[in-house]
This record gives sequence, structure tokens and C-alpha cells, in this order.
Amino acid sequence: MRHGKKYQEAAKQIDRQKQYEPAEALALVKKSATAKFDETVEIHIRTGCDSRHADQQIRGAVVLPHGTGKTIRVLVFAKNEKLDEAQNAGADFVGGEELIPKIQKEGWLDFDVVVATPDMMGVVGRLGKVLGPKGLMPNPKAGTVTMDVAKAIADIKAGKIEYRLDKANIIHCPLGKASFSEEQLTDNYNALMDAIVKARPSTVKGQFLKSISVASTMGPGVKIVANRY
Repeated sequence: MRHGKKYQEAAKQIDRQKQYEPAEALALVKKSATAKFDETVEIHIRTGCDSRHADQQIRGAVVLPHGTGKTIRVLVFAKNEKLDEAQNAGADFVGGEELIPKIQKEGWLDFDVVVATPDMMGVVGRLGKVLGPKGLMPNPKAGTVTMDVAKAIADIKAGKIEYRLDKANIIHCPLGKASFSEEQLTDNYNALMDAIVKARPSTVKGQFLKSISVASTMGPGVKIVANRY
């Protein structure tokens, strides 16, 4: 893959063989984010887990202290008084069974997170083939299947993100925007890493985190010291 001039210039500032301290790595990512839009800063963590084993799965959620810099659109599946609660808490879309054909047949996916009350999971389950592959299926571990819809919405709007292993045993998450200060990005990094280290499955032997890298949307990756985890 050929990279543009700006990417190549940015890449020259980064030692590909070196593992940087988090604050230094994030400062380099900010420096190398030269696109005309506010790039997202992302983290990619390769773990020593084997996602084929149920007892080595990692999935959870954490509220980043400074949010992600993105406006998150929340869809809530609920009924009766929980519909009003969701609306009052600032949900972007609320509803029940009537939303199923809109998503299934019309391909409506103008939302970033789906929250559901437990009594609606039978209905939401019918959307598994649509929501599942996009990582949008509500899940109790992520706090998106709950009767406390107001708290779920408040957390999501405040910057709650979900982390989970993909099939290659890697966790990909946003850490914020390139316009964030180095301190804000470092705070978000520390909050996420604390949560992931606590979520370490007891069955994982050896080094838990094999490699950590951060990058902006259009910029080169910067490695972070991983052997302390």
C-alpha cells in the first residue's frame, strides 16, 4: 500500500523498532495527525488470549474520563414507562417491536449504540444477524442490557466505550480525537488499560498483552511498551 507524502513525513519521526512510553507515543500520534479533519486516535492491543475458548473471552465497557470526542447516537428498545425514561434521559431513538422491520428490511442503522431492557431481548434477538456482525448487539457485560436505561444512556453519552476481543485476539478502541490534549489522551489511555488489565482471564498463561500500538485515522502506528502488563 502506497502512502502519501504527509504520511511518509510523519513516519520519519517515529522509530518503528522502539516501544515508547504512553505519553510520548500519544504526543507523536498527535504530531503525525495532519489530515484536514479531526482524526480519531485509536489503540490496538494484541493479547495472549485465545478467543476460541469461552474462558479466555474479554468483553466489557469503561467510561473514558474525557469521552471520545464523538457524538454518540443511542437507540433504546423498551416498553411502557421505560420508553419515557429513555426519552427523558436523552436517547436519540426509542421504540420496540415496530423498529424491527425498519432495521431488517429498510437497513436503518443510524445509531452507534443499542440499549435494551431485559424484557425486550426476545424482540432484539431477532436482529442478531444484522446487529451482531456490526458489534451493536446489546450485552449485559457491556451494561447495555439493563433496567436502568437512564444510567446506561448517561454513561454512553459521557464517553463509555466497549472493548472486546476480535477473532485475531486483538482489542481495537477509540481513545479520543487528535485535537485532545496529550493529558486528555493519556488519561483516557490509563482508564482503558486499567479496565483491560482487570479483565484478564485467569486462564491466560504468560504475557497477557503482546503488543500495544496507537495511531490516528490517517497516521502511522506508534508502539507502546507492553511487557509490563
